[in-house]
Amino acid sequence: MRRTVVPLWLSAAAQPRAGAFIVLFSIEAWSRATLITLVPLQAHKLLGDAQTVSFVYFFVSVFGMLSTLLIPTVVHVIRRRWAFTVGIILMFASLVGYAAADPMIFPIALGCQVVATAFLEIVMNLFVLDHVPRTEISRFEPKRLLSVAAPFTFGPFLGVWLSETISLEVTMLAVGVTVGLLLGYFWFLRLTDNPAVTMPLRKPPNPMKNLPRFFAQPRLRLAWVLATGRSSWWVLFFVYAPIYLTSAGYSAETAGLVVSVGSASLFFSVAWGALGRKLGMRFILILGYASAGVITILIATAQDWPTIVLVLIILSACAAAIVDGAGNVPFLRAVHPYERAEMTSVFVTYRHTAQLVTPGVFSLVLGVFALPAVFVVGGAGFVSMAWLARYLPKRL
Repeated sequence: MRRTVVPLWLSAAAQPRAGAFIVLFSIEAWSRATLITLVPLQAHKLLGDAQTVSFVYFFVSVFGMLSTLLIPTVVHVIRRRWAFTVGIILMFASLVGYAAADPMIFPIALGCQVVATAFLEIVMNLFVLDHVPRTEISRFEPKRLLSVAAPFTFGPFLGVWLSETISLEVTMLAVGVTVGLLLGYFWFLRLTDNPAVTMPLRKPPNPMKNLPRFFAQPRLRLAWVLATGRSSWWVLFFVYAPIYLTSAGYSAETAGLVVSVGSASLFFSVAWGALGRKLGMRFILILGYASAGVITILIATAQDWPTIVLVLIILSACAAAIVDGAGNVPFLRAVHPYERAEMTSVFVTYRHTAQLVTPGVFSLVLGVFALPAVFVVGGAGFVSMAWLARYLPKRL
């Protein structure tokens, strides 16, 4: 009896239920959140000014987007579990590059992190689509966002604090331990490809054929644009807000603390998601995009009062978190089951598009105007997303 019960218990513990994916997303979030403020500040220190940082982020994002389109082919050839492992290896490589603190190595390290994040995100989203029913997606997304609230609340400050008070190398070692834990838990779950959507005789997907198919579908196209706008704002928050604060005389630790406090608003994602299920996700998205956009514009107008700027940055993050209450529900509810891998690979390019377009546009803006101008442009872009969100179904 004992020999029978123990294997059954281990098998049940490793079953890929929704809760298992919540844990997986949470561990992955710790690795990203610890670096999310530290990396832009390190880039500013190594590269010298905000405009150069924008150029580096722009070119790295071009590489990341092209790589993301090839990931479905990689997944088809080596399967999801090994594609996830490739992402982990690239993440380890990025940590080694960051620890070198060399301006020539930094762009390579950033590129490794961008591609690693794409691998991990695509694989995790594919497994979610396989194991979480579509009717439960609107409940799963707010819970997923709540699970990453703690990492993004404490991680940004923790990363900067460890780097400033101990050393950059120790910080990268700590993140490396988290990445190793992520890989271990992933393999513990023993996730496998869904045979219903990964036929062994199916030809490798052509990434260039996925683009027309994706953007020919209005709901997928709208979901991608809205996700790109959301991600662009967070690029502004995580990259340019810390640089703005340190340029205004605040310490790196203070900048990290502000990012952490602003990110703590993700704890309310479940409440916003519940309100969205009651009033409609479209209402939640319009409210979040519009309010965050207006507050972001106000940040630029208060540049002569650093304390007010600090408060407005936190408030803008709280408003942007309303949008995160809906998460990726517009896409997850619109994608067809038989083309999940192909359409997911295109959809997640929203992150790289945001990382490409945002620094690209801001590098041009900074060539003419001072740093506060990026908040005017970013805020106006977010307000335009509120206008586009009107075209979502009323009861999404």
